[in-house]
Amino acid sequence: MAGEYRFSFGPWNIHEGGDPFGPTVRDTIAFGEKLKQYKALGFDGVQFHDDDAVPDMNDLSPDQMVKKAEDVRKMLEGEGLTAEFVAPRLWEDPRTIDGGYTSNDPECRQYARDRSRRAIDIAVALKTDLIVLWLAREGTYIREAKDSKVAVDRLVEAVDDMLEYNSDIKIAIEPKPNEPMDHAYIPTTGHAMALGYLTKDPSRVGVNIETAHAILAGLDPSDEMGFALAYDRLYTVHLNDQNGLKFDEDKSFGSVNLRRAFDQVRILDKYDYGKRGEFVGLDVKAMRTQKQAGATKHLSNSRTIFLKLLDLVRSLDEKQVEQLIAHRDYEELDLLIVSHMMK
Repeated sequence: MAGEYRFSFGPWNIHEGGDPFGPTVRDTIAFGEKLKQYKALGFDGVQFHDDDAVPDMNDLSPDQMVKKAEDVRKMLEGEGLTAEFVAPRLWEDPRTIDGGYTSNDPECRQYARDRSRRAIDIAVALKTDLIVLWLAREGTYIREAKDSKVAVDRLVEAVDDMLEYNSDIKIAIEPKPNEPMDHAYIPTTGHAMALGYLTKDPSRVGVNIETAHAILAGLDPSDEMGFALAYDRLYTVHLNDQNGLKFDEDKSFGSVNLRRAFDQVRILDKYDYGKRGEFVGLDVKAMRTQKQAGATKHLSNSRTIFLKLLDLVRSLDEKQVEQLIAHRDYEELDLLIVSHMMK
């Protein structure tokens, strides 16, 4: 067993509650005030987009940008926190409207590469070696707009550029089948792993598996985690929940399907996820209806649910499970699991 787990979330998970159909419903909380809430909620790690750490990074020189990131690192240390990863935010700049790495415009592709290098500089300043790539706009709205073979080649070239830029970093690709693009080029864990094996150093390319993204692809999150664990490339996770094949809901972990959440905790614990310092990362949003005073409960609730499920996982009679599997009595196994979860 992996023993104790460390938990992380990103500052965007404490948010104002706006959505595409309405304005914000809660007050903005300053970054420094958000950091003060981490330990109280039971979290040790902070997930970053590059501009979470350095909001005005595009307007700064490289030295100025690194200095600001170092100031943030000092803030983290003052709160007893550590940076888990940095992710280049490539989907909100006008130059990435047609994708970053796969854009048809060479100047836009160059911007994406340059931005990715700056994200690595920020990660170094924050003392983390993990870069997460959510390939948000690397896809198409219509198939004829891009050549899919060329697009994969360009993704490999972009990852190679990052690996060559810094020989210490690891890259975790975060697959998602759709949204904001209609169809993404790297929709599943298998695609992400295969992309890694096309790069110059596959040993440094793994995945970040998000529960909701796997569900949106019609897959089981625990199976996706098992696939990555078999390759020893599960660098981090984004646990949440999802109510069917909709938009990315980022519901609290286990709030829709407890058995599905149980299976995720079970596969992680069974194969010692976390023993090398990996975080249990959350990517969950508060309900739009939640009032200001309770707008962090989704984070503490998700952590609590994980730990309660962990107790259930570790108290499951695995010998009985093995006996039922040996007798191929899956109906009884089904009842065993459901009954165990109802205790």
